[in-house]
Amino acid sequence: MNKAQLIDAVAEKLEVSRRAAGEAVDAVLDGITGAVVSGDKVSLTGFGTFESAKRPARIARNPRTGEQVRVAAATVPKFRAGQAFKDSVNGAKGAAKKAAAKKGAAKKATAATRAAAAKKAPAAKAATAKKTTAKKAVAKSTVKKTATNATAKRAAARPVSKKTAAKAPATKTAVKKTAAKSAAAKKSTAKKAAKKR
Repeated sequence: MNKAQLIDAVAEKLEVSRRAAGEAVDAVLDGITGAVVSGDKVSLTGFGTFESAKRPARIARNPRTGEQVRVAAATVPKFRAGQAFKDSVNGAKGAAKKAAAKKGAAKKATAATRAAAAKKAPAAKAATAKKTTAKKAVAKSTVKKTATNATAKRAAARPVSKKTAAKAPATKTAVKKTAAKSAAAKKSTAKKAAKKR
């Protein structure tokens, strides 16, 4: 904020013209400056204290060239902020610091949540893999049981087919015998017929 902006703020606050506000600001600044120049101390309760201070002669260093320069003794203006002013400034900074701290805490919490999720993810994957493996094992055992049942059924069915196969040769033998008997009967019939002639 510069002097013109300060005048605008005073005019708006007091609801007076900009000219009247400018005169008021100039009067305050002139009063403070005149008092400090004359060696007086200006104390504005809650805001601060304006005063002059004597600075002794000293040797300083030129930052551009690096060479030493002798600085003469001087009287300089000095301002010390009042407690209420300090508290106001600190309160604003404190609120900003609190907001920043909250943001930092939120970021840390988010990071911690992500880290926990990242830690849980492998465990969840492992648990899922175990479940899948268990399901596969159950499926394999079911397939084995089904295969065993099918094999048992086939084994049970095989003796029946063997019996049938065993009966089949007997049947074939009987057919052969019957065929042989028929052939013999035909021969004997043929012989009898030949004798009659």
